[in-house]
Amino acid sequence: MSESDAAAGAPEQAEGPGIRILAQFIRDLSFENPRAPESLRGGGAQPQIDLGVEMNARGREDGYFEVDLKLSAKAQRDDGAIFVVELLYGGVFQITGVPAEEIEPVLLIECPRYMFPFARRIIADVTAEGGYPPFLLDPIDFAGVYAARKAQSGEQVGHA
Repeated sequence: MSESDAAAGAPEQAEGPGIRILAQFIRDLSFENPRAPESLRGGGAQPQIDLGVEMNARGREDGYFEVDLKLSAKAQRDDGAIFVVELLYGGVFQITGVPAEEIEPVLLIECPRYMFPFARRIIADVTAEGGYPPFLLDPIDFAGVYAARKAQSGEQVGHA
């Protein structure tokens, strides 16, 4: 093998599956604090938190992909809602070296994993600005959410 053959083969070996984040942004953000300032006083029972997670993705005409991560949290006690926060966080991704049949799990598992820390921070900040301790979401098992979504629709989940 000549030196030029080795150099020509180097990029081919370096090429593999890749995810590149081109942009991240808040698409929609809502924070409701319906019982403030009374709800800001200490005491009372710990609120119950209902958490919602949704992921969606779509291809774009330019060959990139848009991924949306929707996180919602509602804190409530017996006497009503304490706060409600909803965040629709978007990202634009370039995906390379991934076979077409494996692109959906990459978009709905791996891309949300990249976006989650930023979305988590936004929710923590907005709840703190609302007068509460920062609400820190626990890490989310996006593979589990994806599998559950597939099970609901009756589709088989492939192993990536």
